[in-house]
Amino acid sequence: MAAEPVSPLIPLAQLPELPPLRLAVLGHVEQVSFVGVSELPRAGEILRATDFHECAAGGGAVVAVQLARLLGRPVPFFTALGRDALGEQAAAELTALGLELHVAWRDAPSRRAITFVDGDGERTITVIGERLHPAAADPLPWDRLAGCDGVFVTAADAGALRQARRARLLAATPRVRLPLLEQSAVALDALIGSGLDPSERYRRGDLSLEPALVIATEGAAGGRVDPGGRFAAPQRQRPVQDTYGAGDSFAAGVTAGLAAGWDLAEAISLGCHCGAACLDGRGPYGAQLRHPWPGA
Repeated sequence: MAAEPVSPLIPLAQLPELPPLRLAVLGHVEQVSFVGVSELPRAGEILRATDFHECAAGGGAVVAVQLARLLGRPVPFFTALGRDALGEQAAAELTALGLELHVAWRDAPSRRAITFVDGDGERTITVIGERLHPAAADPLPWDRLAGCDGVFVTAADAGALRQARRARLLAATPRVRLPLLEQSAVALDALIGSGLDPSERYRRGDLSLEPALVIATEGAAGGRVDPGGRFAAPQRQRPVQDTYGAGDSFAAGVTAGLAAGWDLAEAISLGCHCGAACLDGRGPYGAQLRHPWPGA
């Protein structure tokens, strides 16, 4: 059987310039400790870390910061944080990163995560605590979403998803959780996740209202769009520094392209360039693609 054709990647300099889009993100935040190691520790072993840093991250934060950097201006980010020192620190960090923060404060601990980054740049994540997410009952400026060109969701309740559906384009990750998407009874324009992570896989028929696009990434192998077929990943000339945030940066780029009315190949290509750029830095924000990108 012949191999399935792979859609070619459009060079970054050949992509259109993004218009002044109105984009927003609903999602979660984790205060992440990044620990660089030569390899993952075996049971009972003591390893010396090669580097260490902490920042406010998590899928929602990474998507929102990447969108802000693509647009060159603040992006509204609807989230929930614990009313504690970690939550206050995360809010300050995310504002400094260029987000217009809308926080539902919770009387609960902010979530932490520990991420080991090995010598190949692969990340292994352990989360500590419950994921906090914005809910429709929170006193947040939900009417802002109705005027948006696009919204991306990593965590929310069913009512907040329905609020987000008022945007012209709605995309989400399977990490929102399929039962919640089913409960919300909203139809997604794009469901974007990892084809290598069992917790993010989606099969046609899993939802009563099928997403218009299902996009599954496969790391260096590129990925697949349904409908649309396979797509290629950028060829790397440098070692991977850190894979944390690459998938979320990809999702941000695709969402921006689709919201701009680009064709599918252009939107996927922007996502691929965003994901590839993220691989060049430590942590999610060290090397994200910025506006204006080369050739824009």
